[in-house]
Amino acid sequence: MNLSVDVVEETNKSIVNLAGEIDAYTAPELKEALLPLTKQSGHLVEVDLEQVNYMDSTGLGIFISALKSTKENNSQMTLVNIQDRVLRLFKITGLDEIMDINSAIRGGSE
Repeated sequence: MNLSVDVVEETNKSIVNLAGEIDAYTAPELKEALLPLTKQSGHLVEVDLEQVNYMDSTGLGIFISALKSTKENNSQMTLVNIQDRVLRLFKITGLDEIMDINSAIRGGSE
């Protein structure tokens, strides 16, 4: 499975729509699209994960790098529309405590 990355630019905000799987094969594409956006001071990066049905630790690593970049560059990142099985990864690792994750969770109840 591939990963589709679509970036929509708005004033002081980028919406990153992802679809597919985030793993060792697709993570470089995500990193290449996401990290430059977090380096813009005062910029909000909204990552829509509604169409992501699988993510492994490689994907988590990309989001950790992006979070560090937002802190270093005075920008902000929020994750929205996360499916339950992907959200579980963030919860298991405790990343849900330090990342801005929108509470509108898709794909089942907890």
